[in-house]
Amino acid sequence: MRIISTRVHGILDYLVGILLIAAPWIFGFAFGGAETYVPVALGISAIVYSLCTNYELGAFHLIPMPAHLWLDLLSGIFLAASPWLFGFHEKVYLPHLLAGVTEIIVSLLTQRKPFINAAPKTNSAST
Repeated sequence: MRIISTRVHGILDYLVGILLIAAPWIFGFAFGGAETYVPVALGISAIVYSLCTNYELGAFHLIPMPAHLWLDLLSGIFLAASPWLFGFHEKVYLPHLLAGVTEIIVSLLTQRKPFINAAPKTNSAST
């Protein structure tokens, strides 16, 4: 059951992207290693691919919404597993795990098609 609209998902994309970028400093795990740079990199990439998604809050409409949701799902899995993949789980793991699992859940609960077609309309001039 997909209960999150693509418009709400878009708002979450930008908010979560900013939060991921700021999280190491907000939550006190900016130690200068993978624990810092993984969420920052994923936050930046989330904002970039959100800008390129064909939905209400996308600017460039290049990426179909189903592909965007796959990127979110893979990003969530990577973020949740990153403390163990990069070996920083003894320093910090809970923010990465919780944010990753949340991203996975949101990707699975979001509608696959925007309410209205967000693709820019083209004018075909008849000659």
